Amino acid sequence: MFKGGFIQNLPKIYGLYTGGFIVFIILMAIMEQAGVSKEAIGIMFVAFTVAIYALIGWLSRTVQVDAYYVAGRQVPTVFNGMATAADWMSGASFVALAGGVYFGGYGYMAFLVGWTGGYVLVSTLLAPYLRKFGCYTVPDFIGTRYGGNGVRFCAVLVLVLASFTYVTAQINATGTIAARALQIPFELGVWVGLVSILLCSMLGGMRAVTWTQVAQYIVLIVAYLIPVFWISNRIGGGVFPHLMLGDEVARIGELEQSFGLVKNSAADIKAAGVPGGLKSIAVSHSGVPEGGMAVWKYISLAMCMMIGTASLPHILMRYFTTPSVKQARKSVAWSLFFIFLLYSSAPMLATLSKISLMDPNLPTGIIGKPISAVMAIDWVQAWSAQKQVFIADFNGDGILQLNEWFMRTGVVVLATPEVAGLPYVISGLVAAGGMAAAMSTADGLVLAIANALSHDVYFKMVDPKADVRKRLIVARVLLVVIGAAGAYIASMRITSILGAVAWAFDFAMSGLFFPLVLGVWWKRATREGAIAGILAGLASGTMYLIWVYPKFMGNAPWLGIDHLRFGMIGAPVCLIVMVVVSLMTKAPDAATQRMVEETRIPSGRTILGKQH
Repeated sequence: MFKGGFIQNLPKIYGLYTGGFIVFIILMAIMEQAGVSKEAIGIMFVAFTVAIYALIGWLSRTVQVDAYYVAGRQVPTVFNGMATAADWMSGASFVALAGGVYFGGYGYMAFLVGWTGGYVLVSTLLAPYLRKFGCYTVPDFIGTRYGGNGVRFCAVLVLVLASFTYVTAQINATGTIAARALQIPFELGVWVGLVSILLCSMLGGMRAVTWTQVAQYIVLIVAYLIPVFWISNRIGGGVFPHLMLGDEVARIGELEQSFGLVKNSAADIKAAGVPGGLKSIAVSHSGVPEGGMAVWKYISLAMCMMIGTASLPHILMRYFTTPSVKQARKSVAWSLFFIFLLYSSAPMLATLSKISLMDPNLPTGIIGKPISAVMAIDWVQAWSAQKQVFIADFNGDGILQLNEWFMRTGVVVLATPEVAGLPYVISGLVAAGGMAAAMSTADGLVLAIANALSHDVYFKMVDPKADVRKRLIVARVLLVVIGAAGAYIASMRITSILGAVAWAFDFAMSGLFFPLVLGVWWKRATREGAIAGILAGLASGTMYLIWVYPKFMGNAPWLGIDHLRFGMIGAPVCLIVMVVVSLMTKAPDAATQRMVEETRIPSGRTILGKQH
């Protein structure tokens, strides 16, 4: 059945994997009908998929440097596209994005525009050229292109800050899912998520992460699309609901008007004891915002997400794994296609979930019903126990009003199958999909941090004579340390999943985007300019987030730049400082300028060659 090597048999291997996963779903459905408890089904879904990922991680173990850092540079374009999409489909994309659209409406579509548009920048400005350069990590390119350990260390600093911020959001998502599926406290769930993440990446590095991410993409896309099509068919939205989104949004507007839109004051919410982070759906966001500031806020958020996408080291690293420069470019196109499958469905899922909750003509509608009856519903009780939903009877009439239902953004996708009255096997499937999304991104992030610290700091700065065994031991120890720190921070719930992800994008664009782009496209860029630009961009963006923006709390922030958009401060500062300092300092030597020119040629040997 299998002829040739592993790479040649990838379609057959993952075809069998997909078929086996579908059989497992059917088996779980049969067991649910036979009376197996919801808790058992949820545990089996999560445990089975995590066990498969761990098995792939074990089978992909390696002691070769090329395999550990860049998967041997032999990942085919389609499969690298799937792995990149899984790396990209974080807990924010799978778990929190539809929730953001659910509560914020049109404004949150900027995330979709920015996150997909960012791959245009990746394809045209960076991915093929970084692959031609032949580096292992993003700081590896920065350090070699500009020369010196100082600029390399600055790049590592931005990478660690952005990636660590991002990874805490993913561990937060795994904790939320594990807590619901395994019936354990959230604080314990984050550590269960961490162990699952380390099982996939610790032994095989990028090779293990790549093949587990392909498997995880299959799980997460199946888990996301099945509820969309099923719920749409149940509520009359058509077999392919994406084409009917406008009609369904109008339907929500009519339902909101029929219930009345009542805003809750901050004092009323506080008096009712609503936990922090929960939001009400009472205020309509279904229309397009009007006015220049609203348009600017939409555009600026999309720009931050777009430029941030092209700056994230764990995404750029994926294109180091293809066999050639040409395949790196093709791989970006496949990545965008696989990402589109989910992103085009997120607004639809949010819309269908809200209709299921609000429409009194549906058996699932709870708005307008007695609160006592709503609190008796199984899924309401379960999510209330997890402190993810909350009911506040503001007017004391015992009837659930639109402004009295509160929910966390991050549980909308996970709760939607239960909200819509689907069999619990679909909830288990969605939990497994969410776990796959969060784990796949977390794998890539902790690997990006550990690889940068082990390769760019330890090997390039501390001990250049370290043998392969010592380098890989350092990388694996760092994986554990970084993951544990991320789990600890995640357990504190400092910010929402989507908020933490936005911060990561802003940090990355503030310090890395222009040094990367100018490093490829401007021969005159100097080491001094890169160091000054990275530090100035990162410092200005961070200072705005920590000291300037909080002063506007309760008021309109300066030019609409809030904590989701502080990269709009950092990136321009980085560019200006880098250009000015580069022009004030001595131009790079002739060899460096020839290296930059050669980087732009899409064929020939890699720049670094055997330097690693």
